[in-house]
Amino acid sequence: MVNSGVKFSLTLIAILFGSALLADFIAPYPYDLQNRAKPYHPPTRIHFFKDGRLTLPYINLYELKDPLFKVYEEKKNVSCPLRFFTRTEFGFKLLSVEPPCRLYLLGGDKLGRDVFSRLLYGARYSLGVGIIGTIVTFFIGAIVGGVSGYFGGRVDTLTMRLVEILMSIPTFYLLLSLRAVFPLEMTSGQIFLMIVFILSLFGWAGLARVVRGMVLSIREKEFVLAAKTYGAGTFRILRKHILPNTYYYLIVSATLSIPAYILGEAALSLLGLGIQEPEPSWGNMLSEVRNTNVLSSFPWMLSPGMAIFLTILAFNILGDNLIKKR
Repeated sequence: MVNSGVKFSLTLIAILFGSALLADFIAPYPYDLQNRAKPYHPPTRIHFFKDGRLTLPYINLYELKDPLFKVYEEKKNVSCPLRFFTRTEFGFKLLSVEPPCRLYLLGGDKLGRDVFSRLLYGARYSLGVGIIGTIVTFFIGAIVGGVSGYFGGRVDTLTMRLVEILMSIPTFYLLLSLRAVFPLEMTSGQIFLMIVFILSLFGWAGLARVVRGMVLSIREKEFVLAAKTYGAGTFRILRKHILPNTYYYLIVSATLSIPAYILGEAALSLLGLGIQEPEPSWGNMLSEVRNTNVLSSFPWMLSPGMAIFLTILAFNILGDNLIKKR
């Protein structure tokens, strides 16, 4: 029976990934649509009552009263009803409003771009790094660790020395150094692939070491010896009998590794070395709140940090519950 912790984490993960995949439909605006006349627009209030009576949801127009301190006033005499499942100039949208109103569910940034829309589009990069990086890392780590543990001898010695070399390299500082030599004309998509490649290149070493230790024990089990007696080939034994017995550990470890990849991408983008503007990722969206004045005056700019927190929380809860179930 699935416990509440697993249900909560799986539901949250499904919402996060579903929102990222359906960003074109859920996000009210394109991620790069600017409205420089209204920087740091506050989150829009959605009203359900008008003149004391229940009505269809609507929003009011916001007017910039103080350009210096970005103070806005809600004009109650200009209302715009919310529209659901309608076609707009930006495509078919779940939620939209007609001009002159503008819908800012999580407020706007310094260029007047919708933070909620950018959050959804940015999830594609931030979550994509975690999933793709983990898949590549665990594929390489499981194969290398399995072969090393099964064959032993010189193969094991050489492989483990390589693993130790990789594990001794400070990965984050290496990422900073390698990113600094990337060509300036690289697109965000190319940078994304390079980040995944570099994180995966060094991430498999620790996993390979653990899998190797598990295989050293599993290869002496009776069912493996029986398979050898019946003439099963080396790679068939690895594929059918040994590696499947490490899957549970790999699944649990993967749920705890995905957050590390997300944080790695966020750290690079936060420092301006990852995904580049105007394309959003949760990391480069957070770069704006390095200024404490921005954070204190416009707290909604911290919403990408909350998204990172919820994602890591969901995967950690899932991993912890899988370990307890084991």
